[in-house]
Amino acid sequence: MKVINIIFDLGGVLIDWSPEYVYLKEFGGDRKKMQAFFDEICTFDWNENQDAGYSLVKATEDRVILFPEHEALIKMYYGRWEEMLGGAIEGSVSILKKLLENSNYRVFALTNWSAETFPIALKRFDFLHWFEGIVVSGTEKTRKPFPEIYQTILKRYNLKASESLFIDDNQRNIAAADLLGIQTIQFHNPEQLVKDLQSKEILI
Repeated sequence: MKVINIIFDLGGVLIDWSPEYVYLKEFGGDRKKMQAFFDEICTFDWNENQDAGYSLVKATEDRVILFPEHEALIKMYYGRWEEMLGGAIEGSVSILKKLLENSNYRVFALTNWSAETFPIALKRFDFLHWFEGIVVSGTEKTRKPFPEIYQTILKRYNLKASESLFIDDNQRNIAAADLLGIQTIQFHNPEQLVKDLQSKEILI
């Protein structure tokens, strides 16, 4: 089926984001200790709960109650969140620009992102204003890989799943889109993305 709608994930595809930019310094360069903190205290699952709309203040308080000895480090997670934004992935932004210049495609974004921090990204990255529409998980109170958020973007912008291509770096999110009949590309780097787009006869 010919692709006419292209849906980008943001973090890890167009925007470099990592809590390491804050915590590696705090742990004196000790990656083992830093990873233990992420595995046990400020975990991936915990952060994803905020991506689905949970309050950053409440989430921080919850963790401090559980791990009071790590209060200062826990409060850094959202207190210094802006420092975790590493910048645009320029090769991907270039691809986005070329796709937008091609009037054959409608281009959207679907992101797992807290509604409280997304305005920071909107101010920092001009290209976020290029999309026809963006669906933000924190605003929708659900997130990838739950099917509801994919259905939201399809219904809101009147997109057919079979005519839509979703680009995400997370295999779990790709698999969920596949189940809904959305075409997919798992992102690894801009060079690979160009090749995968070309394999789908999307010329940039």
